[in-house]
Amino acid sequence: MDHDDVLRDGEVAVPPPAAADAGLEFIGTIHSPWTSRTETPRQGSADGPTFRIEVFEPWVAAVEGMEVLERLEVLYWLHLSRRDLVRQRPGNDEGELRGTFALRSPLRPNPIGTSIVTLDRIDGANIFVRGLDCLDGTPLLDLKPAWGR
Repeated sequence: MDHDDVLRDGEVAVPPPAAADAGLEFIGTIHSPWTSRTETPRQGSADGPTFRIEVFEPWVAAVEGMEVLERLEVLYWLHLSRRDLVRQRPGNDEGELRGTFALRSPLRPNPIGTSIVTLDRIDGANIFVRGLDCLDGTPLLDLKPAWGR
């Protein structure tokens, strides 16, 4: 059983509504050194390991021009996260319960992750970055320039 499947004392889960298609398209996948949520850090670090973001066809042409960027905003789908918590405790915090929207927890109704990362290099459909904190095989939603952040 994964540690995210167990409710901590006082946490509250609700039955999720029926799934509805928001029209999201996974445009790639993120290749990470981590395969378990227990080993993944809570936040990425600019001096952390290199991740390879693989962009799928037909989206590879959209990578053109990114080589001049220093930083990117990466949006990704936290596909293994539970989606039913409305109140939870932060992972390493035995303090007060908080509403899900008051936390950066991956356990959310729509588990969209976002990170500002440092661009190392681009090789065709592969973008190499530092600063992510997600699992190997995480679906990629979008990439954006991180101007002035």
